[in-house]
Amino acid sequence: MPVPLDRPWIRAGLAASGWLALAATALPGGAPLRWIPVLAFVCLGPGLALLHPQPRALRPGARLEAVALATPLSLSLAALAATALFLAEAFSATAFLVALAAFATVAAALSGVPLPAATRGAAGRPKSLSRSGR
Repeated sequence: MPVPLDRPWIRAGLAASGWLALAATALPGGAPLRWIPVLAFVCLGPGLALLHPQPRALRPGARLEAVALATPLSLSLAALAATALFLAEAFSATAFLVALAAFATVAAALSGVPLPAATRGAAGRPKSLSRSGR
């Protein structure tokens, strides 16, 4: 479902997701309650914070495309953060998650990055084509 601009709890959830993943690292190593939130956040959190909320409602196919775009976007941001931390010789799991969580928090406070024009019309034919039987 699209995220309307009048639902601040969605933005708060996106902003808090990174900090929850960071808190999960305090659990014992190897526990699923530790790695599942971290993996989910790194793969989806920053990208979803950048893409949502959208100013207009997206069609069902475009929502799926937005989630599909969030994953490579999040992984790209994670690679950039990890590379910057390695170059600064400051890489650690904590520093990595703090950098991504801070980015997601700031991005969630802003309006979503507009999606390409192709995704705005996804999964829906114009009514004139659907009536003609094509």
